[in-house]
Amino acid sequence: MNAFDRRVTPARPDLAAKHLEGIVTAARYVEPRRMTAAEPVTPMRADPVPDASLDTELLFGEGVAVYEATEEGWSWVQAEADGYVGWVPSDALVGGAPAATHRVALLRCFVFPGPDIKLPPMRSLPFGSRVSVKAMRGDFAVLADGGFVFARALTTVDAVTDDFVSVAETFLGTAYLWGGRSSLGLDCSALVQTGLKAAGSPCPRDSDMQAEALGGDVQVDGPFRRGDLVFWKGHVGIMRDADTLLHANAFHMAVASEPLADASARILARGGGPVLRVKRL
Repeated sequence: MNAFDRRVTPARPDLAAKHLEGIVTAARYVEPRRMTAAEPVTPMRADPVPDASLDTELLFGEGVAVYEATEEGWSWVQAEADGYVGWVPSDALVGGAPAATHRVALLRCFVFPGPDIKLPPMRSLPFGSRVSVKAMRGDFAVLADGGFVFARALTTVDAVTDDFVSVAETFLGTAYLWGGRSSLGLDCSALVQTGLKAAGSPCPRDSDMQAEALGGDVQVDGPFRRGDLVFWKGHVGIMRDADTLLHANAFHMAVASEPLADASARILARGGGPVLRVKRL
Protein backbone atom coordinates (compact mmCIF):
# COMPACT_ATOMS: atom_id res chain seq x y z
CA MET A 1 0.00 0.00 0.00
CA ASN A 2 2.78 2.46 0.85
CA ALA A 3 4.25 2.02 -2.63
CA PHE A 4 1.25 3.77 -4.16
CA ASP A 5 0.86 7.54 -4.40
CA ARG A 6 -2.17 8.43 -2.30
CA ARG A 7 -2.75 11.52 -4.46
CA VAL A 8 -3.82 9.39 -7.44
CA THR A 9 -4.66 6.01 -5.88
CA PRO A 10 -8.21 5.53 -4.57
CA ALA A 11 -7.17 3.27 -1.73
CA ARG A 12 -7.18 3.49 2.05
CA PRO A 13 -6.76 0.75 4.65
CA ASP A 14 -10.54 0.63 5.13
CA LEU A 15 -11.70 1.13 1.54
CA ALA A 16 -10.38 0.92 -2.00
CA ALA A 17 -11.62 0.99 -5.56
CA LYS A 18 -12.89 -2.34 -6.84
CA HIS A 19 -10.40 -2.35 -9.71
CA LEU A 20 -7.55 -2.33 -7.16
CA GLU A 21 -8.66 -5.58 -5.50
CA GLY A 22 -5.69 -7.92 -5.48
CA ILE A 23 -3.31 -5.00 -5.97
CA VAL A 24 -3.75 -3.12 -2.69
CA THR A 25 -4.95 -4.35 0.69
CA ALA A 26 -8.14 -2.85 2.07
CA ALA A 27 -11.02 -3.92 4.30
CA ARG A 28 -13.49 -3.59 1.43
CA TYR A 29 -13.59 -2.71 -2.27
CA VAL A 30 -16.31 -0.67 -3.93
CA GLU A 31 -17.46 0.31 -7.39
CA PRO A 32 -17.72 4.09 -7.83
CA ARG A 33 -20.71 6.23 -8.64
CA ARG A 34 -20.12 8.87 -11.29
CA MET A 35 -21.10 12.42 -10.35
CA THR A 36 -20.36 15.91 -11.59
CA ALA A 37 -19.08 19.06 -9.91
CA ALA A 38 -21.99 21.52 -9.72
CA GLU A 39 -20.28 24.53 -8.16
CA PRO A 40 -18.04 26.96 -10.10
CA VAL A 41 -15.08 25.81 -7.99
CA THR A 42 -15.10 22.93 -5.49
CA PRO A 43 -12.23 22.44 -3.01
CA MET A 44 -10.65 18.99 -2.72
CA ARG A 45 -8.90 18.25 0.56
CA ALA A 46 -6.78 15.46 1.99
CA ASP A 47 -9.12 15.07 4.98
CA PRO A 48 -12.90 15.52 5.35
CA VAL A 49 -12.76 18.72 7.38
CA PRO A 50 -13.22 22.28 6.08
CA ASP A 51 -9.94 23.55 7.51
CA ALA A 52 -7.77 20.84 5.94
CA SER A 53 -5.27 22.18 3.43
CA LEU A 54 -6.43 22.66 -0.13
CA ASP A 55 -4.95 19.93 -2.34
CA THR A 56 -6.66 20.91 -5.59
CA GLU A 57 -10.01 22.00 -7.00
CA LEU A 58 -12.74 20.71 -9.27
CA LEU A 59 -14.16 23.04 -11.89
CA PHE A 60 -17.83 23.20 -12.85
CA GLY A 61 -18.88 20.22 -14.95
CA GLU A 62 -15.86 18.04 -14.24
CA GLY A 63 -16.67 14.44 -13.47
CA VAL A 64 -15.63 12.40 -10.45
CA ALA A 65 -15.82 8.80 -9.34
CA VAL A 66 -17.38 8.74 -5.86
CA TYR A 67 -16.21 5.90 -3.64
CA GLU A 68 -17.71 7.02 -0.35
CA ALA A 69 -20.23 9.59 0.91
CA THR A 70 -20.30 10.19 4.65
CA GLU A 71 -23.18 11.25 6.87
CA GLU A 72 -21.14 14.33 7.74
CA GLY A 73 -21.49 15.62 4.19
CA TRP A 74 -18.19 14.64 2.58
CA SER A 75 -17.47 12.49 -0.45
CA TRP A 76 -14.22 10.67 -1.18
CA VAL A 77 -13.66 10.92 -4.91
CA GLN A 78 -11.22 10.59 -7.79
CA ALA A 79 -11.25 13.38 -10.38
CA GLU A 80 -11.67 12.31 -13.98
CA ALA A 81 -9.61 15.26 -15.20
CA ASP A 82 -6.29 14.20 -13.65
CA GLY A 83 -6.92 11.23 -11.36
CA TYR A 84 -6.48 13.22 -8.15
CA VAL A 85 -8.06 11.66 -5.04
CA GLY A 86 -9.49 13.50 -2.07
CA TRP A 87 -12.47 14.73 -0.10
CA VAL A 88 -15.03 17.22 -1.42
CA PRO A 89 -18.32 18.54 0.01
CA SER A 90 -21.07 16.17 -1.08
CA ASP A 91 -23.51 18.99 -1.76
CA ALA A 92 -21.17 20.28 -4.49
CA LEU A 93 -21.83 17.17 -6.58
CA VAL A 94 -24.80 16.11 -8.69
CA GLY A 95 -25.70 12.88 -10.41
CA GLY A 96 -27.16 12.41 -13.85
CA ALA A 97 -25.75 15.58 -15.39
CA PRO A 98 -25.90 15.65 -19.22
CA ALA A 99 -22.69 15.14 -21.15
CA ALA A 100 -20.69 18.34 -21.65
CA THR A 101 -20.65 19.78 -25.15
CA HIS A 102 -18.68 22.98 -24.54
CA ARG A 103 -16.20 24.51 -22.14
CA VAL A 104 -15.57 28.06 -20.98
CA ALA A 105 -12.84 29.74 -23.07
CA LEU A 106 -12.61 33.07 -21.21
CA LEU A 107 -11.01 33.56 -17.81
CA ARG A 108 -14.53 33.79 -16.41
CA CYS A 109 -18.01 34.08 -17.87
CA PHE A 110 -21.43 34.78 -16.42
CA VAL A 111 -24.50 32.57 -16.54
CA PHE A 112 -27.68 34.62 -16.89
CA PRO A 113 -31.28 33.59 -16.23
CA GLY A 114 -32.25 34.77 -19.74
CA PRO A 115 -30.70 35.93 -23.03
CA ASP A 116 -29.86 39.41 -21.77
CA ILE A 117 -26.54 40.64 -20.32
CA LYS A 118 -28.44 43.23 -18.25
CA LEU A 119 -30.07 40.54 -16.13
CA PRO A 120 -28.50 39.78 -12.73
CA PRO A 121 -26.13 36.80 -13.26
CA MET A 122 -26.94 33.49 -11.65
CA ARG A 123 -23.26 32.59 -11.24
CA SER A 124 -19.89 32.90 -12.93
CA LEU A 125 -17.86 30.01 -14.33
CA PRO A 126 -14.07 29.86 -14.60
CA PHE A 127 -11.97 28.97 -17.62
CA GLY A 128 -12.19 25.27 -18.41
CA SER A 129 -15.63 24.72 -16.88
CA ARG A 130 -17.65 22.17 -18.82
CA VAL A 131 -21.25 22.84 -19.78
CA SER A 132 -23.98 21.18 -21.81
CA VAL A 133 -25.52 23.40 -24.50
CA LYS A 134 -28.96 22.34 -25.70
CA ALA A 135 -29.76 25.21 -28.08
CA MET A 136 -28.62 28.56 -29.41
CA ARG A 137 -30.70 31.73 -29.08
CA GLY A 138 -29.17 34.69 -30.86
CA ASP A 139 -25.83 35.47 -29.25
CA PHE A 140 -26.52 33.10 -26.35
CA ALA A 141 -26.01 29.42 -25.67
CA VAL A 142 -28.88 27.87 -23.73
CA LEU A 143 -27.57 25.46 -21.13
CA ALA A 144 -29.24 22.21 -20.19
CA ASP A 145 -29.90 23.61 -16.70
CA GLY A 146 -31.75 26.61 -18.18
CA GLY A 147 -29.01 29.22 -17.85
CA PHE A 148 -27.77 31.41 -20.68
CA VAL A 149 -24.11 32.05 -21.55
CA PHE A 150 -22.81 34.49 -24.16
CA ALA A 151 -21.91 32.01 -26.90
CA ARG A 152 -18.54 33.48 -27.78
CA ALA A 153 -17.39 32.76 -24.22
CA LEU A 154 -17.50 29.05 -25.05
CA THR A 155 -15.66 26.60 -27.25
CA THR A 156 -16.49 22.98 -27.99
CA VAL A 157 -15.11 20.38 -25.62
CA ASP A 158 -12.95 18.86 -28.35
CA ALA A 159 -11.44 22.17 -29.55
CA VAL A 160 -7.70 22.50 -28.97
CA THR A 161 -5.17 25.31 -29.21
CA ASP A 162 -1.82 24.88 -30.94
CA ASP A 163 -0.02 27.10 -28.41
CA PHE A 164 -0.55 26.13 -24.79
CA VAL A 165 1.67 28.99 -23.65
CA SER A 166 -0.78 31.53 -25.04
CA VAL A 167 -3.48 30.07 -22.79
CA ALA A 168 -1.22 30.29 -19.75
CA GLU A 169 -0.37 33.89 -20.67
CA THR A 170 -4.02 34.90 -20.33
CA PHE A 171 -3.67 34.22 -16.60
CA LEU A 172 -1.04 36.93 -16.10
CA GLY A 173 -1.84 38.78 -12.88
CA THR A 174 -4.12 36.05 -11.54
CA ALA A 175 -3.69 35.56 -7.81
CA TYR A 176 -1.51 32.72 -6.54
CA LEU A 177 -3.39 30.11 -4.52
CA TRP A 178 -1.86 26.89 -3.28
CA GLY A 179 -4.06 24.11 -4.67
CA GLY A 180 -6.07 26.49 -6.84
CA ARG A 181 -7.03 25.71 -10.43
CA SER A 182 -9.20 28.66 -11.45
CA SER A 183 -8.91 32.28 -12.55
CA LEU A 184 -9.73 33.29 -8.97
CA GLY A 185 -6.42 31.74 -7.93
CA LEU A 186 -4.11 28.97 -9.05
CA ASP A 187 -0.70 27.51 -8.33
CA CYS A 188 2.34 26.83 -10.51
CA SER A 189 1.43 23.33 -11.64
CA ALA A 190 -2.20 24.26 -12.27
CA LEU A 191 -1.03 26.97 -14.68
CA VAL A 192 0.90 24.35 -16.64
CA GLN A 193 -1.97 21.87 -16.47
CA THR A 194 -4.55 24.43 -17.60
CA GLY A 195 -2.53 25.40 -20.65
CA LEU A 196 -1.77 21.84 -21.68
CA LYS A 197 -5.35 20.65 -21.21
CA ALA A 198 -6.52 23.45 -23.53
CA ALA A 199 -4.06 22.07 -26.07
CA GLY A 200 -5.53 18.60 -25.74
CA SER A 201 -2.54 17.22 -23.83
CA PRO A 202 -3.09 15.17 -20.67
CA CYS A 203 -1.20 16.61 -17.72
CA PRO A 204 -0.78 15.45 -14.11
CA ARG A 205 -1.73 17.79 -11.30
CA ASP A 206 1.46 18.38 -9.30
CA SER A 207 4.86 19.62 -10.42
CA ASP A 208 6.78 16.49 -9.37
CA MET A 209 4.36 14.37 -11.41
CA GLN A 210 4.73 16.72 -14.37
CA ALA A 211 8.53 16.55 -14.20
CA GLU A 212 8.34 12.77 -14.56
CA ALA A 213 5.51 12.48 -17.08
CA LEU A 214 5.90 15.35 -19.54
CA GLY A 215 8.24 15.74 -22.50
CA GLY A 216 11.93 14.97 -22.74
CA ASP A 217 14.87 16.37 -20.82
CA VAL A 218 17.02 19.18 -22.21
CA GLN A 219 20.06 20.86 -20.70
CA VAL A 220 19.24 22.86 -17.58
CA ASP A 221 21.56 25.67 -18.71
CA GLY A 222 19.80 26.14 -22.05
CA PRO A 223 19.37 27.27 -24.67
CA PHE A 224 15.61 27.38 -24.09
CA ARG A 225 12.61 27.95 -26.31
CA ARG A 226 8.95 28.84 -25.93
CA GLY A 227 7.02 26.10 -24.15
CA ASP A 228 9.92 24.56 -22.24
CA LEU A 229 9.02 23.65 -18.67
CA VAL A 230 11.53 24.57 -15.95
CA PHE A 231 11.40 22.63 -12.70
CA TRP A 232 12.75 23.41 -9.25
CA LYS A 233 11.98 21.41 -6.12
CA GLY A 234 8.24 21.94 -5.70
CA HIS A 235 7.94 24.54 -8.46
CA VAL A 236 7.49 24.78 -12.22
CA GLY A 237 7.39 27.59 -14.76
CA ILE A 238 6.86 27.96 -18.51
CA MET A 239 9.32 29.63 -20.86
CA ARG A 240 7.65 32.35 -22.99
CA ASP A 241 10.80 32.68 -25.07
CA ALA A 242 14.50 31.91 -24.68
CA ASP A 243 14.88 34.12 -21.60
CA THR A 244 11.47 34.83 -20.05
CA LEU A 245 9.66 32.70 -17.47
CA LEU A 246 5.92 32.66 -16.82
CA HIS A 247 4.94 31.18 -13.47
CA ALA A 248 2.39 31.33 -10.69
CA ASN A 249 4.47 31.93 -7.60
CA ALA A 250 4.34 32.85 -3.93
CA PHE A 251 6.89 35.69 -4.25
CA HIS A 252 4.67 37.84 -6.46
CA MET A 253 1.56 36.03 -5.11
CA ALA A 254 0.38 36.06 -8.71
CA VAL A 255 1.07 34.72 -12.16
CA ALA A 256 4.10 36.76 -13.22
CA SER A 257 6.44 37.07 -16.18
CA GLU A 258 10.11 37.81 -15.52
CA PRO A 259 13.61 36.91 -16.74
CA LEU A 260 14.44 33.31 -15.95
CA ALA A 261 17.81 34.44 -14.59
CA ASP A 262 16.10 36.70 -12.03
CA ALA A 263 13.66 33.99 -10.93
CA SER A 264 16.41 31.38 -10.66
CA ALA A 265 18.66 33.64 -8.58
CA ARG A 266 15.84 34.57 -6.21
CA ILE A 267 14.62 30.97 -5.78
CA LEU A 268 18.17 29.84 -5.03
CA ALA A 269 18.73 32.68 -2.56
CA ARG A 270 15.46 31.91 -0.76
CA GLY A 271 16.36 28.24 -0.27
CA GLY A 272 14.45 26.73 -3.18
CA GLY A 273 17.55 25.24 -4.75
CA PRO A 274 18.73 25.25 -8.37
CA VAL A 275 16.86 24.28 -11.50
CA LEU A 276 16.53 20.49 -11.40
CA ARG A 277 15.11 19.66 -14.81
CA VAL A 278 13.96 21.29 -18.01
CA LYS A 279 11.43 19.37 -20.13
CA ARG A 280 10.62 20.01 -23.78
CA LEU A 281 7.23 18.89 -25.06
